[in-house]
Amino acid sequence: MGGWLGVIFVLQCALPASSETLVVPLTGKRVRDIQTAQLFHTLFHDFFLEDDETTYVQSGDIPAMWLRDSSAQTIPYIRFQSAYPVLRARFAGVIERNARNIIADPYANALKSDYTVWERKWEVDSLAWPVILASVYWRSTQDRTVFTPDLHRALSTIVGTYACEERHRTCSRYEYPAFVDTHDEYNAAAGLIWGAFRPSDDAVDYRYNIPQNAIAVVALRDIEQLAIAGYGDDALAGRAVALGERVQAAVQRYGRYYDRDRHAWMYAYETDGFGKYDLMDDANIPNLITLPYIDWCSAFDRTYLATRAFSLSMDDPFYFVGRYAQGLGSPHTPYGYVWPLGIIGRALTATSSIEVATAITTLAETDGESGLIHESFYPGGYWRYTRPEFGWANALGAELFFRSLAGEPATQFAWKGPILPFEQRSATPALVPFFTQIENAAEITVTLGRLLHSTGGTMPHQ
Repeated sequence: MGGWLGVIFVLQCALPASSETLVVPLTGKRVRDIQTAQLFHTLFHDFFLEDDETTYVQSGDIPAMWLRDSSAQTIPYIRFQSAYPVLRARFAGVIERNARNIIADPYANALKSDYTVWERKWEVDSLAWPVILASVYWRSTQDRTVFTPDLHRALSTIVGTYACEERHRTCSRYEYPAFVDTHDEYNAAAGLIWGAFRPSDDAVDYRYNIPQNAIAVVALRDIEQLAIAGYGDDALAGRAVALGERVQAAVQRYGRYYDRDRHAWMYAYETDGFGKYDLMDDANIPNLITLPYIDWCSAFDRTYLATRAFSLSMDDPFYFVGRYAQGLGSPHTPYGYVWPLGIIGRALTATSSIEVATAITTLAETDGESGLIHESFYPGGYWRYTRPEFGWANALGAELFFRSLAGEPATQFAWKGPILPFEQRSATPALVPFFTQIENAAEITVTLGRLLHSTGGTMPHQ
């Protein structure tokens, strides 16, 4: 945990036993207390031990396990395994569960607890998230028990599926059973991975979603490491490297466009590979705003900065402004609704403490009565919202607090750092002084210990 564990465990004895809140600085020289235990809500309410000793992670208030959500809900908490090794079995169980989910059906984005399909929407990023989770876990723990035969088979399945969808027209048999309104003309030779649905679970407009292809490149780099370190499989590593290089080159060639109004190169959200682009951003991650969060580029990259300025402006058709909030929305929810996930993604990739404080202020003033984060809400009246308990948003909100209040470093997604060469990794600005960060880190660690003690370190059964 940021190299502070020795200091933290000393402070554990000094902190009062009743201390269960953190003071969060808001804009306007205001502060608010938050319940520290709330930062671990998804870890203790959405993770379930199954009879096969895997960990089933449901998406908050929906009883299904998304490959994306379950991985994203786990990653913020891996940093605590060094203080509490009992968590390793819980995290390794998520990795094994998703490996088996992928083997069951690599085109399913969400599955039930019995490994049957909940929803079969082919989303390119769905296969990337479990890889990134496994890579983060391995680099954090060096726990070789995670290298199971199922994970090996899943990694091979992922590379094979991506390679097939790179040649969708001649290789793939995937079909979605219902009609979706999508432009189906695309450049089959582009070298990008063909997709059917976005991270929001909505149908793509154009077949090549650029943020999804970007995170696929990150995952393919991680597969190289996992294949060699875990299985000595040079052939799988080589296929992953070659495919990643092709997709990366295609993103640079087809995923950028020149904006004449801004006089700058920018990334498109989607393209057909023939010169048509979807100029928008969606709150669901990966999106254009969070390209530095997934380690694809730096927050100081010039093309990214121009893209970010567009995404956070009224030129973006899904950027909404209201009395209580402003931020990215999505076609997935009522028009005009803002997603906290988008607000959090903006803060995690911000380069100024003011931008982070503004985001946290919005979250603090628009969350639910129990402190949980919604899926989306109406910015002109935050009491109108969708989904009261969105597990992914609650986990990512905790990540934001870990970084901005406790000084935790950003979790590295890509094995060798940002995909774009010669770019440094980004860091979320802290909102409190150094010694306050240490105290907050101690309180967060102590709170987790109390929660683990109260449950005996075990998870509920489904």
